[in-house]
Amino acid sequence: MRHISTSIEIHATPDQVWDVLVDFAGYKTWNPFIQEGSGQATVGSTLTLRMHPEDGKPMTFRPKVLAAEAGSRLRWIGHFIVPGLFDGTHEFVLTATNGGTRLVQSETFKGILVPFLGKMIAGTERNFARLNEALKRHVESSRV
Repeated sequence: MRHISTSIEIHATPDQVWDVLVDFAGYKTWNPFIQEGSGQATVGSTLTLRMHPEDGKPMTFRPKVLAAEAGSRLRWIGHFIVPGLFDGTHEFVLTATNGGTRLVQSETFKGILVPFLGKMIAGTERNFARLNEALKRHVESSRV
């Protein structure tokens, strides 16, 4: 198992951040990492997301939504080929602060391939940071 996490402060309410985060079709306008998306942020639904890693080839994945608490938490699980090979549980947690919202984006990787994919996982953490920065810019500029 391997866990990665990034965080950022956004000067907007958790609901404002949430609205952008779950507008998957809108990702193409601001998200440098997950540039295409569709689906609904409802528990049990399947999303279609296309990742464009900074140093890799684009890849489409179809994670299942595990939690969708408006303004608070979005969590999904995705599998590479079959469950147990390389699974990722991805989560966004939004917490209200005095100045807006603290966003924590994290992922826990499990499966037999995890020990062999350290370089890819490290790259994913950098891509999370890129996504966080782009989300911050987009949400804060939308508030003006």
